[in-house]
Amino acid sequence: MDAILINLLNGLSFGAVLFLLAAGLSLILGLMGVLNLAHGALFLFGAYVGVFLSRQGVHFILAALGGGVSAAVIGLAKERWFLRHLHGQILEQVLISFGFIYILTNIATWIWGTLPQIVTTPIAGSVHVGELTFPVYRLIIVIAGIAIGLGLYLFDRTRVGAMIRAGMDNKEMTMGLGINIGLIFTLVFCLGAFIAGFAGILGVPIVGAYPEVAMDALLLALIVVVIGGTGSISGAALASLMIGILDAFSKALFPGLAYFAIYLALVLVLLFRPSGLLGRKT
Repeated sequence: MDAILINLLNGLSFGAVLFLLAAGLSLILGLMGVLNLAHGALFLFGAYVGVFLSRQGVHFILAALGGGVSAAVIGLAKERWFLRHLHGQILEQVLISFGFIYILTNIATWIWGTLPQIVTTPIAGSVHVGELTFPVYRLIIVIAGIAIGLGLYLFDRTRVGAMIRAGMDNKEMTMGLGINIGLIFTLVFCLGAFIAGFAGILGVPIVGAYPEVAMDALLLALIVVVIGGTGSISGAALASLMIGILDAFSKALFPGLAYFAIYLALVLVLLFRPSGLLGRKT
């Protein structure tokens, strides 16, 4: 029973990181129709910047915020100067996003090298679960994921959230009502990038920070978005929880097939619910 609870907690903490990673991508894709494949690179860059600030003596929370801000600035420049001119052009979005993956990854490698980066967590203690122990930091990750998810849920209920939903349903009508949908798109893109960068430093003790994490994080984020449903924060939360728990128990029970279990879940959802668990049916 103790082992089951530990695996459940591990799944929840990994799922929280996945949610923070995928929530921004789901928002950007759902609202703007922009396939930002460089989202994983923003996760990577936020992780590297956060680790760098933490090593300079900056408090871990401030370092995490710094990682999020750095990713938001990169996201702002990318949206304003590149993606804004490519709405509805999926192939061009994919090509330029892949370009940004290599650019940001190589910049990070040039500055910080190829060795995996580590950071000292603010709380190094652990709690007892029966005869086993569980890191307190992973519990903090779960709480952070819940807090940010609740914040996004409440934000969706605000006037700006209503404008975002209107833009998702009918962009032209929203613009006709005098709403600056371009500014809203920019804010949403920056918010999604900030969450990715913030998640990067929070996830370093769990998933690590190394150049290849940009592609690894992107793949996991895309799986979560497809399973949860495009543009659905609730769907992203449910899919992240499911993938996190599935990953933890599959690694414990049959580690050789653990990665396959995630793809199996993706295939089953695509077969029986192509729009995602909480996505809109088309």
